[in-house]
Amino acid sequence: MQAKERLQQAKQGAWVSIFSYVILTTFKLLFGYLNHSEALVADGLNNATDVISSIALLIGLSMSMKPADHNHNYGHYRSEFIASLTASFIMFAVSVQVILQGITNFINQNFKTPTYEAMGVALVSTLFMLVVYAYNKRLSKKVGSSALKAAAQDNLSDALVSFGTFIGILGVFIGLNFLDTIAAIVVGLIIMKTAIEIFAETAIALTDGFDGETLADMEQIIAGVPGVIRVVDIKGRNHGMMTFLDVTVTVNPLLNVKESHAITEHIEFEIKHCFGAVEAIVHLEPDDMYDNKIEH
Repeated sequence: MQAKERLQQAKQGAWVSIFSYVILTTFKLLFGYLNHSEALVADGLNNATDVISSIALLIGLSMSMKPADHNHNYGHYRSEFIASLTASFIMFAVSVQVILQGITNFINQNFKTPTYEAMGVALVSTLFMLVVYAYNKRLSKKVGSSALKAAAQDNLSDALVSFGTFIGILGVFIGLNFLDTIAAIVVGLIIMKTAIEIFAETAIALTDGFDGETLADMEQIIAGVPGVIRVVDIKGRNHGMMTFLDVTVTVNPLLNVKESHAITEHIEFEIKHCFGAVEAIVHLEPDDMYDNKIEH
């Protein structure tokens, strides 16, 4: 699957998220205010930020589809990381607002009494977001999009938030009037946790961090390619859906250019076959063992 095709499929996931969040935001805020549920209103505000985050994701994915130019020799694949960062900042800001509002209401004993309708909306929202999460998680694995993976994580946290809202409203009906307010604070904490996790993962990618286990697996595959004597150096960096790999290997110095080139093509084929969208730059060096034999 080509990078452009994967980006198109990732955009479908972004559109599904936008459509879902618009519906949930509308219903949760409407039912939250009309049925006096602070937790449901907080959950609705959470989904409102998700609408903005999903739009940012869509813009980032659209920018990623731009071809390479004289200023961006590796293409624009990292644009989706900007979308992930934007989403994390928005989510963090809203989480602070929700937490402070909940704490204020708890201190002032400003507890509201929600209705059964609000509890029903929270439960339906939980099930709905679990379906969206499953869809986006599967799609993110298929296309290899870090931004869509972050969106799927956000979908799961939203499902947990909605379930927490349901528990909070249920608690009111069994006599714990403060539980709806507590649920609102917990919602805020979950939003904050998700925002920090998305930011941390994106920051690692933007600073050229790369998973050590994946790199070790790549090195093992390259070492097994016929003609490769030793893997001298290997580095990887993530550009969203595309991974760039720089590898240096040693070969028999008596090989001609055609034979050496065949080894590089074999390495590139094996890496793409095992790991998908990877652009490998292979550097060949003469192996010391053969050099010593030639000198003697």
